[in-house]
Amino acid sequence: MTNGATYIPEKLSFLQKLELKLFKVFRLQKGATIKLYNGFANQHYCYIYGHALSLSPIKKKHFRSFFLYNTIALLRLFMVRPIKGALVTLQWQNKTYTATTSSDGFFKFEWVHPNVLAAGEYEVEVMLLKKNSNIIVKATAKGLIIVPSQTAFSFISDIDDTFLISHSSNLRKRLFVLLTENARSRKPFAGAVKHYRLLHGIDDTETSDNAFFYVSSSEWNLYDYIKEFVQEYKLPDGIFLLNQMKTFSKLFSTGQNNHGGKFTRIVKIIEAFPNQKFVLLGDDSQKDIDIYTSIVEHFPQSVYCVYIRRVGTPEKPNVLLKQKIIESKGMLFFYFAHSEEAILHSQKIGLIKMI
Repeated sequence: MTNGATYIPEKLSFLQKLELKLFKVFRLQKGATIKLYNGFANQHYCYIYGHALSLSPIKKKHFRSFFLYNTIALLRLFMVRPIKGALVTLQWQNKTYTATTSSDGFFKFEWVHPNVLAAGEYEVEVMLLKKNSNIIVKATAKGLIIVPSQTAFSFISDIDDTFLISHSSNLRKRLFVLLTENARSRKPFAGAVKHYRLLHGIDDTETSDNAFFYVSSSEWNLYDYIKEFVQEYKLPDGIFLLNQMKTFSKLFSTGQNNHGGKFTRIVKIIEAFPNQKFVLLGDDSQKDIDIYTSIVEHFPQSVYCVYIRRVGTPEKPNVLLKQKIIESKGMLFFYFAHSEEAILHSQKIGLIKMI
């Protein structure tokens, strides 16, 4: 939930009127806005992240199959203006914490909490204060801190071409899918949803609290898009850690490069839960195998199994080489082309119940 405040002059110039019309066509809101993403906590620390924006897309509520409508809907996700150097405050258990936004509007709160938190969800509120033309512009947002249950396993999954068909290794195809489809018309790999739902229900298919972390090289611009897809196909909800937000001028490099940041985000999760066993899920279209191998080498006691989806044919030699390294560390590894194969493997090693 966000509330924005906009300062509108009494008299508008022609260019200002044109700008407002364009904002209306692309369903953009002008004014201070906070995007706050679900955070997480362990026994000692809380983590939550967000963006402060002066121009942002209004969340989409209606979906159509018309490709031009989908193209506009995608383009508008990158029509953002970050607020740099703004003060953001967070209220938590009668204490106030502060942060300053970076050049891309990103802010983060990482703090020690005095009491052990029971598993569950805890609401937090964030406020933005920005001095603009002698006017204090305020925006607020509420979000959740999620404390995972101490279950047998937690899951860290990539998104593109791991369960969402994306053509990540081919920028032209990736952009075509993004520009012509929407979050509800996009497709998962056959059987992928079933696999994830079974993994999520390892303890109790009705009430499982197994933690899912979705870590991707896709930008924060696509957060609402990805969340809509997850909800549409009833994938396990979870905590999302995405890549640096991009403005419109960088749209055509979406999802490319900066895979090192993905490694850093996974490290943060594993370090937050040192006593937890993790299952890593990715694909062979980009750098997942390299990142996951490095994770295994740095945290040999934290990883139980690595799943890599084979997107194309044949099997990639680099994956087979890294498989030997991972298995030499005592981890389980499975390289698969179809999710039904992965389901059978997960049953065999005890990740899911026999069905």
